[in-house]
Amino acid sequence: MISELIGQQIRGYMLGVGRRLARLGLSPNLLTLVGLLLNVAVAFVIGSGEPRLGGVLLLVASAFDMLDGAVARATDSVTRFGGFFDSTLDRYSEVVIFGGLLFYLLRTPDAEIGSILIFVSVSGSLLISYARARAESAGYGASVGLVARPERVILLAICLLIGQPLWALWILAITTHLTAIIRVLHVWRMSQRDRPGVAAPGTER
Repeated sequence: MISELIGQQIRGYMLGVGRRLARLGLSPNLLTLVGLLLNVAVAFVIGSGEPRLGGVLLLVASAFDMLDGAVARATDSVTRFGGFFDSTLDRYSEVVIFGGLLFYLLRTPDAEIGSILIFVSVSGSLLISYARARAESAGYGASVGLVARPERVILLAICLLIGQPLWALWILAITTHLTAIIRVLHVWRMSQRDRPGVAAPGTER
């Protein structure tokens, strides 16, 4: 995924930012909670009829979402609960943004199709995360597919900025479910290699 490549490049820079925030006494879990509150504020802005401003603020809030992990790495305080808490609140953040967009679209001529697309997009987004979580619990990596959360956020923000949120919803309605299916197939292929008597690609039996 594009976000994986970009994330590797900016992780070093964010580590320095994390150290500075840690000196202020800010904990990773507190920053995770603040990130959720920022997304609630963004949803309110979008729902109040300001999609373009909401698009700008969505990019700001998504950048803030990286700070909790940066502080955790800088202070060597990465914990299982922290990862769980971050992932859970990320799902809430995504759902609340779609909720704000739904409230906005309900007051437009696109209310009916917009509502359907939001339902399909939200379900696809949650299935992407669920597929990865279940894969990792089974011992497989599943960071594959078309649209991880960063791609979804950036796509939605750009379409909000240009005043075309339905474009993002059409794309997300398709690509989120494709990504979930790709992850299922990816895990299935890896599970087949683990079966007794099945040789790994490039090896002789």
